Amino acid sequence: MIPSWIIWLIVAALFLAGEVLTTGFFLLWFGVGAIAAAVLALLGINGLAFQIVAFLTVSILLVIASRTIFERFFSLGRTGRHLKTGVEKMIGELGTVVEPSKGERNEAAVKVYGSVWTAFPCEGEDPLNAGETVRVDRIDGNVIYVYRTGRRALLFDKTS
Repeated sequence: MIPSWIIWLIVAALFLAGEVLTTGFFLLWFGVGAIAAAVLALLGINGLAFQIVAFLTVSILLVIASRTIFERFFSLGRTGRHLKTGVEKMIGELGTVVEPSKGERNEAAVKVYGSVWTAFPCEGEDPLNAGETVRVDRIDGNVIYVYRTGRRALLFDKTS
């Protein structure tokens, strides 16, 4: 008969392999729970019911804890308990003006998160100058509206 700790390791490997094929951190925690049950079996706790309870307890607690942790780190908390992703996450972030304002609408280019965006100064703001640090106020399509933060970028490099 195969020892129960080996069976738990096989179950853990299946959950971890399944995690690689999915997009969320869900099956990972069941793999960790199976490893915890394998450790219990290896330590000589041979009651299958106790191992299953340990497996389920560890797995469920990790699923709950990871949801709380991920929500706390990925939600900026400024708009309540809404998870921010994509361009929505850029609102409030700092950027650097890489091309100064020009034209009637004061169109400029601002680099945020390594991408250069077409930017306009918010209403009441003066035209933007290269090297200024700005904060993203809002996004409208593929255009961002920014306002000055009152400080200049320490390093200004048009190629970075």
